[in-house]
Amino acid sequence: MRLFFIVLSVLTVFLNTQNTSAQNTPTRGEWNAKWIAAPNDEGRDYGVYYFRKNIELAAKPASFYIHVSADNRYKLYINSKLVSQGPARGDLHYWNYETIDLAPYLTAGKNIIAAQVWNEAQHRPEAQVSLRTGFILQGNTSAEEIINTGNSWKVLKDAGYGPIPGYFFAASTGEMVDMNRSVVQGWTTSGFDDTAWPNAANTFDPKLKGQWDGFVWMLVPSPLPQMELKYERIPKLRKATGIKAPATFPGTKATLVIPAKTTVKLLLDQTYLTNAYVTLNFSKGKNAGISLKYAESMYADPKSGRKGNRDVIEGKQFVGRKDSIISNGNAGQSYTNLNFRTFRYVELIVSTKSEPLVIDDLYGTFTGYPFKVNAVYNSADAEAKKILDIGWRTARLNAFETYTDCPYYEQLQYIGDTRIQAMVSYYYAGDDRLARNAINLMDHSRLAEGVTYSRYPTKGTQVISTFSLWYIGMLHDYWMYRGDEAFLQDKLAGTRSILNFFQKYQQPNGSLKNTPYWTFVDWVGGKNWNMGGPKDDHGSSILDLQLLWAYQWAAQLEAKMGMQAYADIYNKKAAQLQQTVRQRYWSTEKMMYADSEEKNTFSQHANSLAILTGMVNEADMPALGKKMLTDSTLTQCTIYFKYYLHQALVKAGLGNDYMNWLDIWRENIRYGLTTWTEDSNVEHTRSDCHAWGSSPNIEFFRTILGIDSDAPGFSKIRIEPHLGSLTKISGEILHPNGKVAASYLLDKGKWKIKISLPQNTSGKLVWKGNEHVLKAGDNSFSI
Repeated sequence: MRLFFIVLSVLTVFLNTQNTSAQNTPTRGEWNAKWIAAPNDEGRDYGVYYFRKNIELAAKPASFYIHVSADNRYKLYINSKLVSQGPARGDLHYWNYETIDLAPYLTAGKNIIAAQVWNEAQHRPEAQVSLRTGFILQGNTSAEEIINTGNSWKVLKDAGYGPIPGYFFAASTGEMVDMNRSVVQGWTTSGFDDTAWPNAANTFDPKLKGQWDGFVWMLVPSPLPQMELKYERIPKLRKATGIKAPATFPGTKATLVIPAKTTVKLLLDQTYLTNAYVTLNFSKGKNAGISLKYAESMYADPKSGRKGNRDVIEGKQFVGRKDSIISNGNAGQSYTNLNFRTFRYVELIVSTKSEPLVIDDLYGTFTGYPFKVNAVYNSADAEAKKILDIGWRTARLNAFETYTDCPYYEQLQYIGDTRIQAMVSYYYAGDDRLARNAINLMDHSRLAEGVTYSRYPTKGTQVISTFSLWYIGMLHDYWMYRGDEAFLQDKLAGTRSILNFFQKYQQPNGSLKNTPYWTFVDWVGGKNWNMGGPKDDHGSSILDLQLLWAYQWAAQLEAKMGMQAYADIYNKKAAQLQQTVRQRYWSTEKMMYADSEEKNTFSQHANSLAILTGMVNEADMPALGKKMLTDSTLTQCTIYFKYYLHQALVKAGLGNDYMNWLDIWRENIRYGLTTWTEDSNVEHTRSDCHAWGSSPNIEFFRTILGIDSDAPGFSKIRIEPHLGSLTKISGEILHPNGKVAASYLLDKGKWKIKISLPQNTSGKLVWKGNEHVLKAGDNSFSI
């Protein structure tokens, strides 16, 4: 256990080659392993369990594939090496198992297979669906079945673990670990004596998805790779109370001795927000209490939620979640969180009894979905690089086995957030696996009445009906930027169900009224807004326009991949809505769309959607766009909805001003943020890390460099740059067929333009209103 995450970091590259997709790994048609658990344990309560089995091999195998899963989660060790953790979250109807080749970890002779399985029960994360505690491991062929789970396995519950409930944390609870009662070190090694451990109890037979009887977990192969794991030091000690710490602690490994009958407090600074498993190695200090607390930022005023500059600690208070440990006094004790923690600041508090406690080491192991940067943006603008770096960190911290809204508080995959996050993935990484997984999960969440959950997976029920419309937008995005019509065709039944739901609340003129559930649009308030949603008891242009856009998307999808009859219906519905929106909401006095028929409130939201849905004549768009930027009486979009505002302004012909629209991102930077805030109230925002603010990681490429899809599947490429005052810039993104690169240089009054398209694509360069044909390969222009 002591070197567990150092070993794990060495294995990162190997782990990331495992289970890259369900198609690349062996599958088995029928399983005969058993789901196992501790005997006489109902599996409904909080618990941490250890499973072990010894196997003998005549020789080191060339391959040894197994399939493994658990409820809630597991960490699998082979001969003390961590080789897999999971399963990727789903629901009982789609319960993921991981497929791993154990051969690199096995040896001739005796091998120990060990798994830590934990169930947080009533304290489990909101995103964690569960039936009961369970563990299963199945060999892929008869040769590997020697490893199958059954009552030949040993199991022991760790009596030292308990939950620490806190204030609102949908992510996970804290952990209380009494090392006096916890399982001793070495339980993953072959020399450990488990003769006193009871044999595991068989609970259920395995049920693969599609079998006739699926009253337990319906097993499906995980579509995702293993998460990245990377060794990460905490570089700075910002404050020490009650002790003088070594100057290098904890940035480099250094021993710290806490005297007997002493309480010390250390404030550590990662210097940027991270997701990491925290490992504390310590010795001696019988019955000393240790607390590890984690926070995104310090609070200037906890009552009001004011945080101030995130770099500043003076005069501030530490408010955050925590894990607690009681030392058993032995040498070589080690603690690592079951679940990763999100933090910039860590507060370590130690209170010793009659014996000194020795801190041997303290470090983190970063974790997240193994995205790789495949986008390049070259300019002399240091601010642009900083915005991209912060945006990518924000996106990465909100990508694990699902996308998440925020890593610290909730870790829930909300559709509104995920639509933007998926686009960041397409542009910045060129990786669509997590997006496909998200689309599938959202489709699985649909209620019988048609709408999706607002977020999924989740153990509770929350419906944001407007997010179901953004789900249709996600499908359209995938169609335009990735393709795979077979994948999308399977989702059309869902779009029909969603639109059928909304049709029930359309009035004879097509306008929505009294739409049920939460009609969230953006974190704004004021007249005719409630909890971020516009009231529609007398009609709402914002909701009508979002529905209009969904009809337009669905009509295109149906015409290409579904049924023309549905496309005709949706086009007719869209035409009716267009007429109604013009009649009800257009203000000739303000020359823009109002939020309601009373025409007493106006917003950037309504007019952005009006431009994006074709409700504004091309000749009128520039003037409306300028009003949206200059009229301070309009309800303003927050950092989230600026994604749509900026697309509308670009469509209105104002894209050359894009860099002038980034004030909220600049304010985040001035406040010392290393990730983007949840909303535009930077002083008081709840979450310091919401990836829906990472839209510049899309628009620096789509708007500034001008690289965009011009046909389904990105089969045609449109290059229309908006360079503003830039005179030298270049960049590239990963395309489904290769790479797209663009370079612009103003030289002696002429623009030198180079465009490279991948094979099997064509496109056009749009430059100052003129179109130039682009072919696959290199294209050069002097204009």
